[in-house]
Amino acid sequence: MANEAIYLQEMPASCRCAAQILTVTAGKGGVGKTNIAANLAICLSSLQKKVLLVDADISLGNLDIIMGISSRYNISHIVSGQKTIEQVICPGPGHIQVVCAGSGIERLANINEFQRHRLLQELFRLQQHADTIVIDTPAGISKSAISFCLAADHVLVVTTPEATAITGAYGTIKVLTQNFFQGPISIIVNMAESIAEGRKTYRQIAYVAKRFLGTHVYDAGILLKDDRLTSAVKLRTPVVLAYPKSQTSSALTALAAKLGVSIDSQTDVGRFTAKIVNWFT
Repeated sequence: MANEAIYLQEMPASCRCAAQILTVTAGKGGVGKTNIAANLAICLSSLQKKVLLVDADISLGNLDIIMGISSRYNISHIVSGQKTIEQVICPGPGHIQVVCAGSGIERLANINEFQRHRLLQELFRLQQHADTIVIDTPAGISKSAISFCLAADHVLVVTTPEATAITGAYGTIKVLTQNFFQGPISIIVNMAESIAEGRKTYRQIAYVAKRFLGTHVYDAGILLKDDRLTSAVKLRTPVVLAYPKSQTSSALTALAAKLGVSIDSQTDVGRFTAKIVNWFT
């Protein structure tokens, strides 16, 4: 840890860019987190932002599948020392840049200290490549997932109205609160049957978070069940590009506009890197 801190102190001030970090996470898998991260990144890009989308599920990533891209290199090549972050970044749809993760690469789930340090050095440079970095974390409350959340300026917790998803979302908020996360935490309810069901789900989570954790969580929006989203996944094309007039696309566009204003108002330079040192290693 000390070596990583020294490394950061020695980096020239000009390298400490103020890219803002938006992390998309979920307490359990299967709630549509990765789809939301991918499409939200494209929506933010349409607001004239330079957006970098990072698949932080380093051993089981699938952003490349959802976005219909074929990346020759991924995070595994950074960990092994074969490539730098610049060489791994690839162009994605909607004028965004993407860092893909490995898929089914068991060794990435158990990297050693030297490999973590190498990955840390490369992660530092992410902020030089974008105005906004959207990070798709692994589902659950593993150290890796929570580390990227704690390093963010804003955390979006994705849930569905199902009881297990609600419990998982609350668990994520609880861990963030216990680790003194200072930024806003927002809930996005996905796959709701109706707006009323989505609002009820948000209120349930917001109520228990306030009562038992003393934490206010914001309402990021509601995404209704949408056959167009399923079709877009089959096409390996983000729904906001495949079906720009769909309900899901409209809701994500509105969310991006709201988040764009929030991101512009923040100026915490170097926050991502500093917190990655404290939490990721």
